[in-house]
Amino acid sequence: MSTNTPFADPTERQRARSGVNADFYTKALEASKQFRAEYKQRKKAVKWNEMPMERTADGLIKHIINEGMNTTECCLDIYMQFIAPTSSTGTSRHLTEEVAFVIEGNGYDLHYDVKFKCDVEFEWQWETTPKKFEWGAGDFIYIPPYCAHKRFNSDPKTEARVVVINSRMMKAIGFDWFDQLEPAKGFEDLWVPPAD
Repeated sequence: MSTNTPFADPTERQRARSGVNADFYTKALEASKQFRAEYKQRKKAVKWNEMPMERTADGLIKHIINEGMNTTECCLDIYMQFIAPTSSTGTSRHLTEEVAFVIEGNGYDLHYDVKFKCDVEFEWQWETTPKKFEWGAGDFIYIPPYCAHKRFNSDPKTEARVVVINSRMMKAIGFDWFDQLEPAKGFEDLWVPPAD
């Protein structure tokens, strides 16, 4: 067998050079150039008083780093979560992993692990019995991808503060799957039920 045998037939060869004109590559080069110029102007340090507070369906949070804050950080969103005594966050899930560090307080997480199958499309199924993970000040919490989870402050007197870190990378590759399944108590007015 000859190694010079062409893979394509004459019809494919003709079709390969036909099509509509585009300037995607040229625009990508220009966009990259503009991004680098704009990137130099972004914040490299964010002071405590520049970090916005937000009432969310998941509770009260303070954004440490967010893509809307014009910083040089392009991959991570980081926020501090405030959980009132004997209260909890809402229940959420997202396709990114989540890591959290407990600044103060004691409580626990409930994690509903997910199983999935990919046939014609993704099929997701969450456990109905959650796993419970207790935490306290100085502890690290890991939430696997697309695991439905809820965080509880079990202290009757002290607010819990937890720093939460999520990656924006899945969003950039087309998996911006983020759902608030139920709101935190007192934040129901901010909740939009998932589209499922």
